Order: sequence, then C-alpha cells, then structure tokens
Amino acid sequence: MLTTFAVEYTYDITRTTEMDRIRPDHRAFLRDLLERGTLLASGPWLDSATPGALLLLAADDADAARRILDDDPFQRARVITHRTVRAWNPVIGPFSAQTD
Repeated sequence: MLTTFAVEYTYDITRTTEMDRIRPDHRAFLRDLLERGTLLASGPWLDSATPGALLLLAADDADAARRILDDDPFQRARVITHRTVRAWNPVIGPFSAQTD
C-alpha cells in the first residue's frame, strides 16, 4: 500500500528568471506524475513567506518519494534550496482512504 507524502519545496529567490524559463518543463513533469497517479496535488505558496510549494505524493516510502522528485526540472536546475518529505495520513477529505 502506498503512503501519502507532503513535500515542501523552498525556492532560491535569486533565480526567478531561470525558474520562469524552466517552469513549463517543471509543470509538464508534475502533470505526468498526476497522470500516473503518483502526484495527488501541487501548487505554490501564495503568502509572502519563503517562496516555495507544497506537493502531495503517493509513494512506497520517503526515499522513493525523493527519488521520484529528483527528476523534477526545478530540482535538476538546483532552484530548490530545501526539500522536506514527510509521511502524511489524510483521514478526512478527497485524499483519504477512509470511506466513513
């Protein structure tokens, strides 16, 4: 059974021009993960705190989640300065395995 992981990206704010250039490839990569059922949701933070994003991912374990995201064009270009991967148990809502 796959585990859900909450992955937080922190972006290098000094490289926004490069991020803008790479973003179409980054989003194509994420859309592919979505189509395969690996990515459940993703999107950038909207507040003025540290720029970054949250991704919800289904994987066998944390190492597998990291390996999957190692191919993200943002990761390969090193515009992600920090990546946190945490197992998450959604008990209510659309990502929950619960039916009650």
